Amino acid sequence: MKNFEKEKLPVIIIGGGANALSIARSLGRMGVKIHALNKIDATVCSSRFATRIPLVDGKDYQKTWEKFLLGSESDVYCPSILLAASDVGLEIIANHRSQLSRKFKLDESNVEAQLSMLDKQKTYDIAVAAGVPTPKHWKISDRQDLDAVRSSLVYPLLVKPKSSPAFTDRFKGKFFVANDFQGVLEGGEILLGAGVEFLLMEKIPGNDDLLCSYYTYLDQQGKPQFDFSKRIIRRNPPNMGLGCYHITDNVPGIKELALKLFQAAGLRGLANAEFKLDSRDGVLKLIECNARFTEANGLVAKSGFDLSRFVYKRILGLEQKPLVDFSVGERLLYPADDFRAFLALRREGEITWRKWLQSLCHKQSFPLFSWSDPLPSLKAYWRRLKNWLSSSKK
Repeated sequence: MKNFEKEKLPVIIIGGGANALSIARSLGRMGVKIHALNKIDATVCSSRFATRIPLVDGKDYQKTWEKFLLGSESDVYCPSILLAASDVGLEIIANHRSQLSRKFKLDESNVEAQLSMLDKQKTYDIAVAAGVPTPKHWKISDRQDLDAVRSSLVYPLLVKPKSSPAFTDRFKGKFFVANDFQGVLEGGEILLGAGVEFLLMEKIPGNDDLLCSYYTYLDQQGKPQFDFSKRIIRRNPPNMGLGCYHITDNVPGIKELALKLFQAAGLRGLANAEFKLDSRDGVLKLIECNARFTEANGLVAKSGFDLSRFVYKRILGLEQKPLVDFSVGERLLYPADDFRAFLALRREGEITWRKWLQSLCHKQSFPLFSWSDPLPSLKAYWRRLKNWLSSSKK
């Protein structure tokens, strides 16, 4: 595109949290116009690098976003590049790729493979067939399935939805933890009653620092364009929550397993797989797979692999330097969440004030805060403070 420097193609980011914000900041600093298709309180909507598409937030926001993108209302934003920063965004693009490609520029993809990775049961089925280790898991469709597998269950178990959006839109967190069959019944009945399909997954023992991830981008032939990996230092809550402290690292053996899964599934474009090292047998076992930008996108960029710019330039067919070596030891910290994780670990006698403070004595990057774009972090922490004050009065 010869006129790129004069007229940069705008971008619409669909959904997302810290990852959407990192995309907006990265491309916005290039002079790219960024439109956020997101809820009004999303952090990216407060960024000086993005403008929210003014839709009314509704209960079924996925349908609202689909209707907008497929209808005439979005014509004023054409041509633009569509980027998914959430499972909902990925699902919208995958389900309507043919129609959307007539109006927008889209990244490379294999729709069937992407939709399979959104379904955790299908992800595990592909992994097992490809010889990629997984935790023990059981597919559950109804109460009869629960009774049929009862004798083979091991505890603790994770009661996980087949599709993340179907769960996170209605409940907090990403899964329920069950320590016995009664816990399985309670979590299962809640999900079945809400019409959410799920599976039971063995909770792999071991600390959170045994969790790790691999990232790459697969071209039309399925060839990886780079290799990146990171580890988790802490999660909030410990051993079941979202990562609140990450570090880039060369994780042995993760590349081979992740690529085996990606290529068996036929993925194209961005791909990320999360594993946990099972302390019982020393084997990395698959937790989940994402075929989109993840919440740690800012950390990946900080390490030298700016995936936002990589994908943007690739869609436009622009020349760019290959991503060869990333910086090891870069850290991403969610300060408030990590402090809460520390308090929980301290109550269990697993960490001291000294060890926690020592772990923080490094150069840090933050998912929301930026001196050049402070409003998203200020608004996010103001909301958290108001929620805390409100809950403390009850």
